[in-house]
Amino acid sequence: MDGPLYMDAVITPHRSLSERGFIVLIGFMTAVNCVTALIFVMMGSGLVLPFMSLDLVAVVVAFALSNRAARKTERVQVSAAQVRVLLETPKGTETVWTSPTAWTRVTLIGEAEDATDLRLNLSGREHPVATALSRRERLDFAQALDEAIMRARKERHAV
Repeated sequence: MDGPLYMDAVITPHRSLSERGFIVLIGFMTAVNCVTALIFVMMGSGLVLPFMSLDLVAVVVAFALSNRAARKTERVQVSAAQVRVLLETPKGTETVWTSPTAWTRVTLIGEAEDATDLRLNLSGREHPVATALSRRERLDFAQALDEAIMRARKERHAV
């Protein structure tokens, strides 16, 4: 982007479980499943073992998919010339929205206290932004984004 950036925000999904926490959780679940399966096998019910294993595999797959989704980031950049939204994944970066700053509008769908959707609008086109944020964070981000666009417009008109 040409010129100074008035906003360069990187939005990432929140994950409360670290990699170390994941290892501890899976280790604990494995131990509990092994003890439970051993008790049932000793009682003569050998079919419990495959189902306990499937349970553990399902949890590992669910966490793996969740961690994969967490590696996607959204980058919002505002300059005097344009507003740009980039989607960054481990495979690369893709521009998903570009619009002139002068005509871009920030819209919150829903009541101010219960805003559920933040969008960028331009001539009938719209793009959701900051979907990984909570409602309160989305309201704060909408205000910061709107202020950045206003500052960028002022620079454009000052030149």
